[in-house]
Formats: sequence, structure tokens, C-alpha cells
Amino acid sequence: MAILNVLTFPDDRLRTQAKPVSQVDDSIRTLVADMFETMQAEKGVGLAATQINVHKQVIVMDVSDDQDTPLVFINPKIDAQSGTKINEEGCLSVPNNYAKVERAETVTVTALDAQGEQFTVTAEGLLAVCIQHEMDHLQGKLFVDYLSPLKRQRIMKKLEKEARLAAKA
Repeated sequence: MAILNVLTFPDDRLRTQAKPVSQVDDSIRTLVADMFETMQAEKGVGLAATQINVHKQVIVMDVSDDQDTPLVFINPKIDAQSGTKINEEGCLSVPNNYAKVERAETVTVTALDAQGEQFTVTAEGLLAVCIQHEMDHLQGKLFVDYLSPLKRQRIMKKLEKEARLAAKA
């Protein structure tokens, strides 16, 4: 297993649309294991393959308090959604920045697991938010895209400044 580099906004590679996985094999299972290790090292609750510059429709997440309920979504599709709720979101690709985003309150998703078996889950609360957030990544979309242009610009400038300062250190 390996801890992989997480791309940060405004990196253009985060805008790449992920392609469906044609076969769940050992290379995908290795990717999933590496993604979990990366997500946990970064103290996140979800990670899309796009965020590590792998443009395949693979998402890992664990929204449990003890990080002991790992979930894998390969080629996820939202079958149904209902309600709306505003939640404060953050993102490993937009570090140390949070904003309120409106999303569906409940979603029903069909996907493949790490063994290639199809499953359907109906999620609400943090799990529903996380699924929608990570699925956005697969479409090249970030939570900052839901913000006003001014707020998005401020976040981008802040991250660019932090990157310049880190490069000098």
C-alpha cells in the first residue's frame, strides 16, 4: 500500500472527468487500498480517484467515528434523490477551507464494490453528502464551484499563496 499525492485546487487535473472502470481486478483493488491509506493519512472521510490523478470512477469513504466502516463505490450512479439540506463541507483538495453547500438530503446510489459486486444503498446525513461530494469529483467538479465567484477566487488566492510560501521553505 502507498500514500499518494492529493491534487489541490486550482490544479487543472481536478477538472478531468473520470472514466468508468471496465473490470474490477487486482489493479483496482490495489488502487482502493492505496486510496484508503491516503484518505486516512490526510484525515479525510472520502476520496475520489480523480483527487490522486487517477481518472477512473472509484470512490472510497468512511464516515464512521472510528473509521471502521470502509465503503467503496466503483462506477457509482445516483438512482434517486430527495429533499435538500445545507451542510458545511471541506475537501482534501481544498485544504483548510470550508463552506456551506446545498445538496440532496437523501440519495439512492448503485455501484460496484471492491469485489465487482453490484449493490444499492440509500444514504442520508453525512454519508449522503460525502457520496455527492465525491461523485462531483468524478465529474471534474469541486465544492468551491457551488460558491460565488468572489468566494471561490479568495480561496484560490489563499491556496496559491500557501503553495508559494511552502515552495520557499
